[in-house]
Amino acid sequence: MTRNRTIATLFALATTAVAFQTSPGFAFSPEAQQMCSGDAMRLCSSEIPDIPRITACMVRNKAQVSPGCRAVMDREHAAAAAARKREAAAQ
Repeated sequence: MTRNRTIATLFALATTAVAFQTSPGFAFSPEAQQMCSGDAMRLCSSEIPDIPRITACMVRNKAQVSPGCRAVMDREHAAAAAARKREAAAQ
């Protein structure tokens, strides 16, 4: 059971990292963890435990993720992009 929990945690972190791949300072979203863990396990299990590879796998397979996961990924990616744009404008 502990091994499965560890694997699930790694997937949750990796899938959330997809949304923040260019903004490493952001915290992991509980919503992304909840919505994307199953997709990460289904699509990217061969990449465990390498979080950057899991992240890349999720990006490559975005068309195959569940609608809920895709919506969270899109929303969080848009928020990260807006934050980067604000930072660039402030400089």
